[in-house]
Amino acid sequence: MREDDLDAVMAVERRAYPFPWTPGIFRDCIRAGYPAWLLYEGAQVIGYAVLSIAAGEAHLLNLCVDPSAQGRGHGRRLLQTVLRLAQGHGAQRVFLEVRPSNPAAIALYHAQGFNEIGRRPRYYPTVNGREDAIVMAMELLADS
Repeated sequence: MREDDLDAVMAVERRAYPFPWTPGIFRDCIRAGYPAWLLYEGAQVIGYAVLSIAAGEAHLLNLCVDPSAQGRGHGRRLLQTVLRLAQGHGAQRVFLEVRPSNPAAIALYHAQGFNEIGRRPRYYPTVNGREDAIVMAMELLADS
């Protein structure tokens, strides 16, 4: 992902989330050098992931697939790609937050080996206030 991609990324982000990231958040991640990947279908961006990696740990900051392309394994492939990327950069574990109101994402993360390790109270905005975040983690095994 580059700054030139932000219009396409923001179009997906706005379709996917009632409280989307701003272009500035994506721009800050890109400028900080966070690995950020796009997923294309043909010439169209249908998903992306943003990862932070430091001190042997990775944090999946955003993973999104356009609602029109969900349910076809794109999220799983994108997640597997960023997990390999994190491992290749020396991360030994990966953390993420997910909304309790997003059972499809929770199921995906569980299926890939993530476990719930805690909660962040009132982490996400909602129409009626705030929603907790489920904090999940996964240990990355060294390649043998």
